[in-house]
Parts: sequence; C-alpha cells; structure tokens
Amino acid sequence: MALQFLLEAVVGFFSVLFLLRFFMQAGRVSFANQLGGFVMQLTDWAVKPLRRMIPGVGGYDWSSLVVAYLLQLLLLVLLVGMAGGLAAMPPGVWLFLLGKALLELVRQVVYLFTFALIIAAVLSWVNPYSPLAGPVNQLTRPILAPIQRILPPISGIDLAPLLAIVLLQVVLKFL
Repeated sequence: MALQFLLEAVVGFFSVLFLLRFFMQAGRVSFANQLGGFVMQLTDWAVKPLRRMIPGVGGYDWSSLVVAYLLQLLLLVLLVGMAGGLAAMPPGVWLFLLGKALLELVRQVVYLFTFALIIAAVLSWVNPYSPLAGPVNQLTRPILAPIQRILPPISGIDLAPLLAIVLLQVVLKFL
C-alpha cells in the first residue's frame, strides 16, 4: 500500500511536470523564470532524447506529451503487476490499460489547470507582481479568455476563474 502511494505520487508529480512543459510551450509561456527553469531541469532528461524520434510539429512539444502518457501507462502496468494480475491478463485488458492511461492523463490536465487557476487567483489578490504571476497568467489565459468574453468583471471582480474551476470540476466528474 505504501509502495503504491509512493509510485502514484512520483509518477503523478512527473506527469504534471511533463504536461506543464507541454502547455507552457504550446501557450508560448516564457521559460526564463523560476517555474520554467524548474520544469526544464526536471524534464530534460526524458524530453531531449525523445525529440530525436518525435519532433515538435505545429509548435507543440509532442515528446513531452508522449512521456507523460507513457508514465501513466507504466504506472498502471506496475500497479496491475503488483496486484499479481500481469501474467494472467487477457489481451483485451491491454487495450483497457491504454485507454485508462489516456483517461488518467486527461484527469492530470484538469488537475493541472485547476491548480494553476487557483494559484493565479491567489496571486492576483496577494502579490500580482510576483515572478510566478506572469507565467501562471499566461498558462491560464487560453482557458479564461473565452469565459471573460462572455462574463465580464462585475464591479471590478473577475468571476471567470471561479467559473472555469467549476467547469473543470464538471469535466472531472465525467472522467
């Protein structure tokens, strides 16, 4: 049980880092800050070698996304193996694991953006000029911009982050 928790924590942490790298590059968020440096240093070991096989296409760093997916798949295989079911698995279960890994990756994306929206909201109240505020705001802009077009600030209070978090939680319920 403790080993399972440890595996899930480590794989979840690194999956989020690879997803963060993917979305930061997709959103053209600068890596010339503490957050960007942290993400780059902890993910370069896997992304750089994989880029030789999986090039970036359309401005997206597909190798980061592939590593995040493979980590989720590896976690599922390890958990099934620890339960003793790896050797006796019928072939159809492998397809289930591939789909489950994709579902877990989407769940990680929802958690990542929910957490980023909460950080952006807190920083906007506490320290809007923090070095972390710029990258987090750039990261959350693609989610907030469409909502802000529909729901403008009311008396100077922006409810778009709250609505975005609620919508993300609805997505999470369906997953």
